[in-house]
Amino acid sequence: MADTRYKRILLKLSGEALMGEDPFGINRTTLERIVGEIAQVAALGVEIGVVIGGGNIFRGVALGAAGMDRATADYMGMLATIMNSLALADVMRQKGLNARVQSAINVEQVVEPYIRPKAIRYLEEGKVVVFAAGTGNPFFTTDTAAALRGSEIGAEIVLKATKVDGVYSADPMKDPDARRYARITFDEAIRQDLKVMDATAFALCRDQKLPVTVFSIFKAGALKRVVLGEDEGTLVHV
Repeated sequence: MADTRYKRILLKLSGEALMGEDPFGINRTTLERIVGEIAQVAALGVEIGVVIGGGNIFRGVALGAAGMDRATADYMGMLATIMNSLALADVMRQKGLNARVQSAINVEQVVEPYIRPKAIRYLEEGKVVVFAAGTGNPFFTTDTAAALRGSEIGAEIVLKATKVDGVYSADPMKDPDARRYARITFDEAIRQDLKVMDATAFALCRDQKLPVTVFSIFKAGALKRVVLGEDEGTLVHV
């Protein structure tokens, strides 16, 4: 194993990250590029779990607000994450990675159910495990699923992949004086009302002393640099 800072990580990808420049759905070129970033880290011997959202296919909260029952909308969103997970795992296999998908809701003809000991065994065997269907419950986001699965599998850190390269003091798109934090504590982020993750996920990570690094998945090599402990993104810690 290379000299990496982390041995086991939980990578949180948004569904929107798979769209590329498309208005919705999965952009094949973007998906292959993201898998390439994951493959670089897997080649270092790092054990990788992945939680992916479903926003590129279905926005449960948005449609719920438009009149659909929120629980129903959230279950539809979970199904969207299964579709994304299958696509991600398929490209991984084509790129030479050994991937397994585990779902929090039972769709056994398509993917295996989430079983914690089996997931940990897969990780120890060097397989990438993609956790689908969020927590399996409505009213919880995939950020919360990432915090939960990261805690369950004993990940050393949650890596939250976003469009920006870290946590800033203000919106960098609106404020040219906004500065990126290299490190910040959970309490400082709460005090400054910095939107790192949703409140439930953030509280779970803080309580479990599970650090979070926010980085840009669109920045080539950023994921590898985070794992190697270089100055990339923002580390949120206790």
